[in-house]
Amino acid sequence: MLTHAEYAWTGGDAGLARLVEDHPWVTMASATSAGLVVSHLPVLVEAAGPGVTVLGHLPVTDADRHELGTAETVLIVQGPHGYISASWYAGSPYVSTWNFVVAHLHGRPVRLGPDDTFEVLRRTQDHFESARPEPYLLERVPAYARRLAPHVVGFRLVPDRVEAKVKLSQDKPAVDVDGVLRGLEDPADVHADPALAAAMRLVRENR
Repeated sequence: MLTHAEYAWTGGDAGLARLVEDHPWVTMASATSAGLVVSHLPVLVEAAGPGVTVLGHLPVTDADRHELGTAETVLIVQGPHGYISASWYAGSPYVSTWNFVVAHLHGRPVRLGPDDTFEVLRRTQDHFESARPEPYLLERVPAYARRLAPHVVGFRLVPDRVEAKVKLSQDKPAVDVDGVLRGLEDPADVHADPALAAAMRLVRENR
């Protein structure tokens, strides 16, 4: 179930999948019997629509600390974000703020067995290598990868709840949004951020 809090999310499942694909280094937080446990890891989108399914892997020690497979967990996907100077606004009075896109994927990950874990490792490396001119695929070192695999645990997360938040000046008048875009796209500005500007333009186009 895709929900929203604070700011409307208009991207749907396709937009959520794209957010994860563009920002695959996520934060995992689990409410374990010993308290809150936090890790950082890469993830992949396995399927999108309806819903979004995510694959990932952790070292065995971290997986055990997270009580992977039993503890309630959230994956925090941090999209484009950046400082917004009040000097960019045409109107007044304003204060500076922070624009951002973020999604929280809640659920209980399924802990995968050795063969499925190895497949997650293969897919992860092959996915990120695919953009290189000469990809270094896992099949080049299968024996070595098999020796490493027992020290890793893969997981699949089908979120039972997604909270996606988008704060991209969509509540501001068009003249102020234009000012923010000029500031973010000005290479001479210390707070320039073309990626954040691109996200703002996408939201504007979809309104």
